[in-house]
Amino acid sequence: MKKVFLGGTCNRSTWRDKLIPMLSIDYFNPVVDDWTEECYQEELRQRETCDYCLYVITPRMTGVYSIAEVVDDSNKRPSKTIFCVLGKDGKDIGEDKYEVFRFDKGQLKSLDKVGVMVERNDGKYFNSLKEVAKYLNGDK
Repeated sequence: MKKVFLGGTCNRSTWRDKLIPMLSIDYFNPVVDDWTEECYQEELRQRETCDYCLYVITPRMTGVYSIAEVVDDSNKRPSKTIFCVLGKDGKDIGEDKYEVFRFDKGQLKSLDKVGVMVERNDGKYFNSLKEVAKYLNGDK
């Protein structure tokens, strides 16, 4: 069975929770409560062995390492690299309240340029989890 590495925004983003039920393939979720050197080594191994390396970037992103990873993978293993930018990310914060994070126009323009770079390297670039799931499930 095919397998996808679920890289990208952590920081309490819920994109993985939304994508996983849409998948008909196996996945590796690198998010853990306590990040250790062993976790890092397992992530590197999974990036090498998974059929696909997916990087979903949302406005909950605080670091930029995932951007470096997707560009690196689009150069080293373009046929298995997938980049997805979601313009907003939110979560239920209780009592019928929902917290929404959004990229500004400049951030979206910059991230789109990264997506174009990934595509030029023969990777895939999407702007929705539905498109990602469709591609991963073989509904190309």
